[in-house]
Amino acid sequence: MESEKKFKNYRFENLEVYRIAMDIVKEIYKVTKKFPKDELFSLVNQLKRAATSIVLNIVEGSAQPTKKSFILYIRRSIGSTVECVGCVKIALQENFVLVEEVKTLQALLEKEYFKLLGLEKSLSASTFER
Repeated sequence: MESEKKFKNYRFENLEVYRIAMDIVKEIYKVTKKFPKDELFSLVNQLKRAATSIVLNIVEGSAQPTKKSFILYIRRSIGSTVECVGCVKIALQENFVLVEEVKTLQALLEKEYFKLLGLEKSLSASTFER
């Protein structure tokens, strides 16, 4: 869009964990369309909220004035990532989706989890260096 070109990139847009998180949101919205309608206000809602929480904590954390405070938001994103993993496992157990339908999502969640751990470790190391 023309109006989007006027804005400069925000710091978070340069983070790989942000881009992966956005892919996770896209996959979750795609996958949850297949869930039973009676799950709309329970597991579907929980999955979508957890996925958007990954993104939003990265975004908000990137605007923090210190690395130490950014780390707290990264930890929340890690928590939301594993929450998504748990929700996907429930969906599989309850046969709301097939394994093949969530392979991409599971791979993204795994990648995000380890990238966030790496970012947290990197930020922690640079925070405590003298």
